[in-house]
Amino acid sequence: MTISSSKTASADIAAMSARAIAKAVASGTLSAEAVTEVWLDRIAAVEPSLHAFIHHAPEKTRALAAIAPKGPLAGVPFGIKDVIETRDMPTEYGSAAYPGWQPCRDAPVVHLARQAGAVIMGKTVSTEFATASPGATVNPFDPKRTPGGSSSGTAAALGAGLILLGLGTQTSGSTIRPAAYCGVAAMKPSPKLIETFGVKPLSQTLDIVGPMARDIRDLALLVSVCMRRSELAPDILTPESTLPLSKMGLFMPVHDPVADFAPLERAASVLGDVSAQAVPDWFEALGPAQDGVFGWEASVSLSTDRDLHWDKLRPDTHAFMERQAKSSFAGWQAGLAARDHALSNLDALFGDADFLVTPSAPGEAPLGLERTGPATYNIRWTLLGCPSVTIPAGFGPAGLPVGLQLVARPGQDPALLRQAAAVEDRLRAAGIEARPQKS
Repeated sequence: MTISSSKTASADIAAMSARAIAKAVASGTLSAEAVTEVWLDRIAAVEPSLHAFIHHAPEKTRALAAIAPKGPLAGVPFGIKDVIETRDMPTEYGSAAYPGWQPCRDAPVVHLARQAGAVIMGKTVSTEFATASPGATVNPFDPKRTPGGSSSGTAAALGAGLILLGLGTQTSGSTIRPAAYCGVAAMKPSPKLIETFGVKPLSQTLDIVGPMARDIRDLALLVSVCMRRSELAPDILTPESTLPLSKMGLFMPVHDPVADFAPLERAASVLGDVSAQAVPDWFEALGPAQDGVFGWEASVSLSTDRDLHWDKLRPDTHAFMERQAKSSFAGWQAGLAARDHALSNLDALFGDADFLVTPSAPGEAPLGLERTGPATYNIRWTLLGCPSVTIPAGFGPAGLPVGLQLVARPGQDPALLRQAAAVEDRLRAAGIEARPQKS
């Protein structure tokens, strides 16, 4: 018998995880329509002050819920970053240069989510072209602070409980950093494991699609769909609190006068034997190397927008494009060479550790909405292609979320998800809140 909203309190449905909703809808004990109404009510109450969506049409969402397949994401409220193409919703790339632009087909990763039964609640705000100029979204924990970027809308919608799963993108730190700022989980996968066709390109070397969720097991569910690998589904991560921890190294970057690492160190202290890992001399140089690769590739990826739409673009985007235009082919070559050298010396990074524990961001989301925060602790892992996960790891001194970033060697995505679930379990058992409080 299908459970209707009259038989099950909305609060009960709202408290369910994505994986619980998907199982209930697939089995017929809960309807996708009932789930959708609960989340539409939540969006109506919160979105006017959060501004997480650039496109949200309740009647369209209701129609999608009525025909959604009963797959592994059956009935799950879902958000899609505005730089990812959708056939039935505008894709404006966060820019006034593409008002109402309507692609003729879904990006493959969107198609996979639809076929799995996800109910798309709308398109979420992106910075312009997923670069530097923020949209209207605020942090769900403090509207005076940035939600991060460029996947700001997806992160904020998850942190505020307006969706349960969503898609971001990352070229520098655009998935991991906003997720940390908004108190949710996210993954930067190894390159090429999730198709990027249909995503506004910035860098063919660096671009990835970043799955995002409210906890690690829901994240694993989404990753399994996006990668078409059922063996990654969260069933492999249960029962909770019994997964073993593999050896981890605490990888602390060089001195950063603006960073607050106390929450990270507090979280690491409950994870058992996490030994300090040495930082190789060449590690810091990977930051400029990433800039060289990103700059040269973005200068051509955005050349059409620069040359044809300049007068419609924002000042921050102008500044970004001007910086990228100074990039050189030699700088691109040097950046790739530095990456390749580092990949041949991964033992200098990992030593005998299977995973590295490192900051997701310098600390809590900074005050102000003019900037999205530094990607300092993300860009090098993006260049290397090391998969990483940010795990909500409590709150900082101002009461804002902080994230713990777990990094693995390239290609070790399944093992990374298992370790992330084990770390999340330990944090929760130690009383360090590992899930967002907004609901």
